[in-house]
Amino acid sequence: MTPTHVVLNQVPPLVGVDVTAADPALAAAGPVDESLRELGSLAGSAETIEAARLANACSPVLRTFDGTGHRIDEVEFHPAWHTLMRHAVGAGLAGATWASADPHAHRRRAAAFYVWTQAEAGHLCPISMTYAAVATLRESPELMAEFGPGLTSLVYQPGLTDPSGKAGLLAGMSMTEKQGGSDVRAGTTRAVPDAAGGDIYRLTGHKWFTSAPMNDLFLTLAQAPGGLTCFLLPRVLPGGERNTMALQRLKDKLGNRSNASAEVEYDAAMAHRVGDEGAGVRTILRMVTMTRLDCVLGSAGGLRAALSQATHHAAHRIAFGRRLADQPAMTAVLADLAVESWASTSIGLRLAAAVDAGETTLLRIALPVSKFWVCKQAVPAVAEALECLGGNGYVEESVMPRLFRESPLNGIWEGSGNVAALDAVRAVTRSPDPGEALLAELSPALGVDRHFDAAVTRLRARLRDPDEISARELAGSAARLFGASLLLRSAPAQVSGLYCATRLAGSGARAYGELPRGFDLARIVAAVTPGPD
Repeated sequence: MTPTHVVLNQVPPLVGVDVTAADPALAAAGPVDESLRELGSLAGSAETIEAARLANACSPVLRTFDGTGHRIDEVEFHPAWHTLMRHAVGAGLAGATWASADPHAHRRRAAAFYVWTQAEAGHLCPISMTYAAVATLRESPELMAEFGPGLTSLVYQPGLTDPSGKAGLLAGMSMTEKQGGSDVRAGTTRAVPDAAGGDIYRLTGHKWFTSAPMNDLFLTLAQAPGGLTCFLLPRVLPGGERNTMALQRLKDKLGNRSNASAEVEYDAAMAHRVGDEGAGVRTILRMVTMTRLDCVLGSAGGLRAALSQATHHAAHRIAFGRRLADQPAMTAVLADLAVESWASTSIGLRLAAAVDAGETTLLRIALPVSKFWVCKQAVPAVAEALECLGGNGYVEESVMPRLFRESPLNGIWEGSGNVAALDAVRAVTRSPDPGEALLAELSPALGVDRHFDAAVTRLRARLRDPDEISARELAGSAARLFGASLLLRSAPAQVSGLYCATRLAGSGARAYGELPRGFDLARIVAAVTPGPD
C-alpha cells in the first residue's frame, strides 16, 4: 500500500542504553563498577528487550503427562526465559552472594538485582527465592553441605534431575494454603517422620501458591507432631525418581506472566526437616527477610524502568510546539516521579547495606515499613508514568502495560500491606528496640529540613504507643522518613527538599505533579533521563 504521508514526531524506542548511566540514586549508594555497567548495558540491549517480550508473550505451559500417560509434571518455557535466567544466575543474583567474602556483597548484589529487574521482573522470582533460601539453609550445616554448592553456583542448569548431579540448583517456596493465605499457621499439610529416621519426613497436603514449581528444591511448611515445621522438599530424589509433588495447574495471573506459579499436591512426598519441630515460622522468616528485601528492590527497579520510559518519551515527543519535557505541567509530573524513584532506590540499597553490616535490629522495622510503602507506591507511580506516554503507553507494543501489571505483585508477595504494617507494629515491642534503631538511623539528617524534623517528632510519639488501627500510618510515615533521611544525606538539596515538602508536609491525597513552587524541576528531570549508551 502506498504511504499516504510521512510519519513524524514518533518517539524512538528506548534501546541500546546502559540503565545505570542516568541513575544518581544508584551512584550515590556505592560505586557503579564495570561489572554493574556491563549488566546495565545488557539490560538495555535490544537482545534482552526482545527476550523479555518473548518470555511474557509465550507464557510457561504445564505438561502433566507424557505421551504414554506417565505423570511428569514438567513446566515448559520459551527459550527467552532460559536466556534471562542464564544471565541472572551468571551475574550472581541467585545464591552466589552467600559464598562471597566481600563485606559489601549484599549491597552489590542488590544494586545488580535492581538494575536487572529493569530488564524483566518475572524471571527474578526463582532467582530471589534461591538467594533467600540459602539464608535459611545456612542454619542446617548438613543440608547446606549437600545443596549449598549448587545453590551458590553461577551455573544455570534447568531440568529435573538428581540434584547431586547438577552444577547449579534453584530453590522455590511453597507456603500458602487455600484456607490460610498469609496465616501460614492455618496450614493443614501433614508431616510424618519417615521410617528411615533422621530428618526425613513424608508430607501430604495441598499448597495453593507454589512459586517457580520448575525449581529443584522447595522450602515448605507442614504440621509435624511437634507443630508447624519447615522442610526442604526436592523435586527429584537421589537416583533420579520424581518426588510425589504433583502440579495441579498453573495460576492465570494478572502479571508476572513469564514466571510459573502452581497449585501442588504432596502425596507422602519426601522432605528434609529444617530446624526444630514447631519452629517453622521462626525458621522460614530468615527466608522471608531476604525475599522482602527483593520485593523492595524489585518495586524500585520497576518504578525506575517506568520513569525511564516516561522521561525518554517526554524528551523526544513534541506537543504544542515544545518538547513534552519542557511543558511545565509535564515537568512537574516527571520530577515528582523522579524523587519517588530516587527515594525508593536509596531505601532498597540501604537495606541491603544493613544486611552486610548485620544491623538486625534496624532491619526488624525498616524492612517491613519499606516493603509496605515502596511496594505500595510503585503501583500509582507506574500508572502515572504510563499516562505520560498517552495512548502509546496503553498498547501492548509498549513495555508499560507489562510494568503496570507487574507493579502490584511485590505488595502482595511475602505479606500484603496489612501484614507488613502489623509486622512493624510488633517489631516496636521487641528488645532491643527497633524503633530506637530507626530513630538513630534518622538522626544524622536532623537540622537540615523543617518538614523532616517535625515529622521525626511525630514519629517518635507514634512509636511510644503503636496499635493495629494506626499500623499503616506508622509504616507509611516511618518509610517516608527513612527515604527522606537518605535523600537529605546523599541527594541534591533540590531533590531532598522536594521530597520532604511533598511527602512529609501537609495532609490528604494529592496527584503526581501537584508541587510547591521554588524547585528546579527541569534539573531533577534531566538527571534521570536516559541517553544513548
